[in-house]
Amino acid sequence: MCKDLFLIIILLSSMTPIIRQFKDYLYQVGYSENMQYMLPALVREFLEQQQITDLCYVTQQQVSSFYEWLQIRPLKKRGGALSETMIQHYVYGLKTFFSWLEVTGQADYNPLSGMKFKKAVHHARRPLTVEQIRDLFTAAITLKEIALLHLFYSCGLRRSEGEALNIHDIHFREQLLYVREGKGAKRRVIPLTGKVRDDLEAYYLHERCGSSAAKARDEDAFMLNSRGTRMSGDSYMKRLKHLLHKAGILEEVSLHHLRHSIATHLLQSGMSMEYVRDFLGHRHLESTQIYAKPDAEQLKQL
Repeated sequence: MCKDLFLIIILLSSMTPIIRQFKDYLYQVGYSENMQYMLPALVREFLEQQQITDLCYVTQQQVSSFYEWLQIRPLKKRGGALSETMIQHYVYGLKTFFSWLEVTGQADYNPLSGMKFKKAVHHARRPLTVEQIRDLFTAAITLKEIALLHLFYSCGLRRSEGEALNIHDIHFREQLLYVREGKGAKRRVIPLTGKVRDDLEAYYLHERCGSSAAKARDEDAFMLNSRGTRMSGDSYMKRLKHLLHKAGILEEVSLHHLRHSIATHLLQSGMSMEYVRDFLGHRHLESTQIYAKPDAEQLKQL
């Protein structure tokens, strides 16, 4: 018992600097404070449980042995087994750690490369395919319908951000859309492509300032409903359901699915995770990773 305790103490002292560097890396790339604390702790537990003193010689067998141990490892505070989701956190932490070691030249290879692990069962929001997005735009006939798709897909707005959007938030000449107060009171600027700018401006000039202007009861709102008041989230959803029906898309799709979809498509087109994070207005990098993770079938269609 004393010998085992001595080995653990030696291990902790030898691995502490690399764990600290890993935590610094997580901070630098924008992980949340919670993840900056949790991921190094999970990696440390792996190193302790497998009694690893040299990261250059970590084997897949050790990873597999640790993964099997997690299936029976009891919770420290209240007993019972670890949840599938918590085990996935361990796997994610190890993947992130060894990928970082490999990229920075501190390890010759990543022992988790090619290894497969059981996925936690959860009902993830599935993004639309590029083809389905094209079908939606084809189904959109009115300027308002096209503008709706651009706001929530092309610009990646949240439902609340679309509701709060005002005329002065869009600068057509500079091709910029300003989100004045996003989630967590965070502001951001979204660049508009020429096509998106032209379509939004067409709605503004020919509908918002045309027939709708005479009955407008909200002078600031960019998007108006048929009564001349600010478009609500429910009004947006009603329009979206109409477009989904016309496009022949039968699954349940929300405004947030459009935001999720643009994140996935941007990443798969080569955009960096950091750029997509800023585009979406996420505070932390892992939020972007959750929203923008396509499945194998969708990757084949991109």
